[in-house]
Amino acid sequence: MSSNRADKQVRRRRVFYIPGYDPIHPRRYRELYRKEAAAQAEISGYEIDLKPKTTDGPYGWHVAARIDDAAVDADVEVLVWSDIVRDSMSNTIPATYLQLLRTAWTYIATGTLRRLMRLRKGPVIAALYPVGMLIAQLLLALLLGWGVARAVGGLAGWAPWEVLATLLRLVGWGLGAVAAVALLRWFKARDGKLFAYYLMHDYAYSARSRGANPPELEARMAEFGDLIAAALTTDVDEVLVVGHSSGAHLGVSVLADIIRNGRVPQAGPELGFLSLGQVVPMVSFLPDAKRLRGDLKFLSARGELTWVDVSAPGDGCAFALCDPVTVSGVAPEGKRWPLVVSAAFTQTLSPARWKALRWRFFRLHFQYLCAFDRPGDYDYFQITAGPQTLAARYHGRAPSKSRIDVPVSKYTSVALR
Repeated sequence: MSSNRADKQVRRRRVFYIPGYDPIHPRRYRELYRKEAAAQAEISGYEIDLKPKTTDGPYGWHVAARIDDAAVDADVEVLVWSDIVRDSMSNTIPATYLQLLRTAWTYIATGTLRRLMRLRKGPVIAALYPVGMLIAQLLLALLLGWGVARAVGGLAGWAPWEVLATLLRLVGWGLGAVAAVALLRWFKARDGKLFAYYLMHDYAYSARSRGANPPELEARMAEFGDLIAAALTTDVDEVLVVGHSSGAHLGVSVLADIIRNGRVPQAGPELGFLSLGQVVPMVSFLPDAKRLRGDLKFLSARGELTWVDVSAPGDGCAFALCDPVTVSGVAPEGKRWPLVVSAAFTQTLSPARWKALRWRFFRLHFQYLCAFDRPGDYDYFQITAGPQTLAARYHGRAPSKSRIDVPVSKYTSVALR
């Protein structure tokens, strides 16, 4: 990283946020940013305010901040694929159980699950959770149905005629089936708290094409690339792409395409990529993820951008501190990126807050977008609305000592683009 890049100050910034597998309208991210930015500003002693967006394009908002006595304007835009997510979610219970069988078979038969288990236990447990939960729900429903059928059918012994006894048994099995289906529907209606169906759809989306991007997602990623490339031709100091969870591997491919196609102006804004709570191995370890592995290899050696990967061992839904390039087995000679650093939840959150959040796994997975009681060099709001570029903020920063940077994936072939 040149000293020029490290010294550059930001007055205007464009931020493109790529969410993970999420069917909810992007306004949730605006409200989260508004609430948590205010909390962080109060803790850290700076000013930050949200206003309606000033640019055309995707859903977003404008941020006006004063940090370290510098005024900064940032336009944050959400690159939406929630409609694709919603379309991928099966509306029927039987279809979800079919997804379960197909997804489990893909990860087990290809040896991917076994390789993933060599990394962090948390995300593997998170991947197995919907399988176990859905099977448990099915067993409970079957047990209830059997119990109802036995109870009603037991009345057949008191029937004076055989025809009536047979009818009671049939009614019993019919009521048992109704009870079983009702219980399964009851569980599904409460998935907003259980997350079994949601997570099953998430893992199934990548597994159904064995790691390759579905055509509708490729088309949307091309649109994202056009928006980011256009921003690189505007009069701003930095274009920052933020990919959270599944959005991290989308960001890798989008940025690889932009750079590969020569769409980063030499005299343009600084280009930064911040990947948060990434789950790249869940996709890159699959046999047909050649496109993603090739993009990881390409992006990791490029000088046109700064790529910082932030995660935390306390986040059980992410492959914390796993270098996504190296563990995927595609690290090239001259590899530069990503710089893998820890958000260190146990140090940056107060003991009381850590205790309150420790077992709220899905809330912790979003902590990267929230306020910290004792922020270190990772402060989401200073990165997205402060006067330093991503390159400047992490200039000279050593990677986390506890990172995992050894090849693990069984599949390492890449697509030539």
